[in-house]
Amino acid sequence: MQLSVPLTAGLLPDQFGKYATGADLHAGKPKRSFPITIEAAPAGTQSLALTLVDFDAVPVSGFPWIHWCAANIPGDTVLIPEDASRSGVLPMVQGRNSNAGGMVRASDPLVAQGYVGPQPPDQTHAYTLTVYALDTTLALDNGFWLNALRHAMAGHVLATASLDINSRA
Repeated sequence: MQLSVPLTAGLLPDQFGKYATGADLHAGKPKRSFPITIEAAPAGTQSLALTLVDFDAVPVSGFPWIHWCAANIPGDTVLIPEDASRSGVLPMVQGRNSNAGGMVRASDPLVAQGYVGPQPPDQTHAYTLTVYALDTTLALDNGFWLNALRHAMAGHVLATASLDINSRA
């Protein structure tokens, strides 16, 4: 399985991250998710799940920062379109991101769930996008936590693909 996302000079385009403006923001947070092309998912894929995690956040926050987790994306999906997190154009359930955790405690579901774009505070960070091909759909509801996704996927992963996406500070 292979993944690709559009980049500008090797970086995530501004509308998907820290330098988003206007309608691409909600409460000062970038909310327009970037498009993801998925190639060669294995036969038998019933659904897809994804995670977007900033491991470069560890020196800043003390832990990897979760920017997006989603599940139950139709297994035959080859393009997760731009702004899919907000638009509802593609069926999926979406989990909480790190804004929902104890450090930020965001209560606005538009900030605490679904995609929230990169906002590296100190330097360019690499954001790890992982897509999982699964042999089933998962018993998860909107607002799940990443650990619940990991437990639900156990024994159901047919393939994974990861891609590091750089976003500028």
